Amino acid sequence: MLPPKFDYSAPSTVDEALALLAEYGGSAKVLAGGQSLIPLLKLRFSSPAMLVDVNRIEGLNGIEENSGELRVGALARHSQVAASKLLKSRYPLVAEAATWIADPITRRRGTMGGSLAHADPAGDWGSVMLAMGASVVARTSSGERTIPVADLFRGPFRSSLESGEMVTEIRIPKGGEHSGGTYLKLERKVGDFATVGVAVQLDMANGTIGRAGIGLTAVGPTNVHATAAEEALAGAEPGPAVFDEAARLAAAAAEPISDVRGSAEYKRAVVRAYVRRGLDKALELARAGRGAP
Repeated sequence: MLPPKFDYSAPSTVDEALALLAEYGGSAKVLAGGQSLIPLLKLRFSSPAMLVDVNRIEGLNGIEENSGELRVGALARHSQVAASKLLKSRYPLVAEAATWIADPITRRRGTMGGSLAHADPAGDWGSVMLAMGASVVARTSSGERTIPVADLFRGPFRSSLESGEMVTEIRIPKGGEHSGGTYLKLERKVGDFATVGVAVQLDMANGTIGRAGIGLTAVGPTNVHATAAEEALAGAEPGPAVFDEAARLAAAAAEPISDVRGSAEYKRAVVRAYVRRGLDKALELARAGRGAP
């Protein structure tokens, strides 16, 4: 199918883009990588009056540490994230997750900011950012606000972004010297959406778990934040019994449905196994000092 007619603009600055979003309100859509939006247009699931192409705006694809946190521009491509030496050395969970996203073509065009704004419960970045305790910066023509990713997702393909808002940056707290994380994903074939995905992050402090983060992909109406499992880990000394209980609690937090990818019971069992495996891997990386400068 062909998309309906729409106006198109390719602004060169953020202010120009925000002015267009303010002018058209909810009838405008932001075009970043287009890997999610273009199919929606072709199927006529989305019919914007204006398409605001932000790909010509400079300065929205940076990856840098600033003021004790990692700042990733909304236009950072998945392939750029996967190749970043900074992320590989200090944020292994983020770098590893990028390699799991779709196929090489999608990774070269798709963006982190666009993926989060799309709010697909099968999106990998949502779980990763929940585990990392990240936030997104959303700007309008009149100001900006910072939204914790835990408050970003409202339902399948529904976010808390308001009319006229555009994601410009993702902010991820910097882990300590002994932090580590991993992303595990079960897919039917390379490039497929997840049957189950699990993001795990551990920050160690004096031999105990200072902070734990666990996000689950494709097992609920949104990316699932396994808060009960995180609370069971925080302050605990890592070990098999503690990790087993956290994995059980994470599986209990999942809300999978039975479909062509497997039964709900099967997916919940995969969550439990992957969280358990992910905690072992995250602990190994944390003890090796993967979060060290």
